[in-house]
Amino acid sequence: MDFEKKAPPLAVVVMGVSGCGKSSVGEHLAARNGLPFLEGDQLHPAGNVEKMAKGIPLADDDRLPWLDRIGEEIRTAQEASQGLVISCSALKRSYRDRLRQAADGHLAFVFLEGSRDLLLSRMQARQGHFMPATLLDSQLQTLEPPTGEAGVVTVAIDNALDDIVALACKGLSGMAVKGGDYHAG
Repeated sequence: MDFEKKAPPLAVVVMGVSGCGKSSVGEHLAARNGLPFLEGDQLHPAGNVEKMAKGIPLADDDRLPWLDRIGEEIRTAQEASQGLVISCSALKRSYRDRLRQAADGHLAFVFLEGSRDLLLSRMQARQGHFMPATLLDSQLQTLEPPTGEAGVVTVAIDNALDDIVALACKGLSGMAVKGGDYHAG
């Protein structure tokens, strides 16, 4: 096991803008640590997916019910004494705080960070994803980087997938629970 399971079990949100690799990193992070992975995009209401597919950015009112569904999944896993890795853009601090509240503070984030050019090239190379590359700039404008927030591991996406996962595991293993919240240690 690469990072310790805490009590309640550690829930990890793999976050960042579209194209950063949340799904791939989340799947590999979960597999490496024997945890289930949940693709957060699957929890979007159909109306949200339809808006994004048409190139319309989501507003807070669109995102809040989705974030609440993600929070419910985290809480359900923790109540069952299971860890969980879930992908979610979590672009604003208020969104991350909403998820932290749902997890009663027992939540860590892996922030996948990369340049606009790299993100755009990844989005343009994707096949069959509902999120068009034209929405990247709106996501970057909405993003409030989690700099200085407790329980956040930041990993550059210009590394190979295995290296990104290893760096995330290393950062997560260095976290300790202080006052119910995860802190880099």
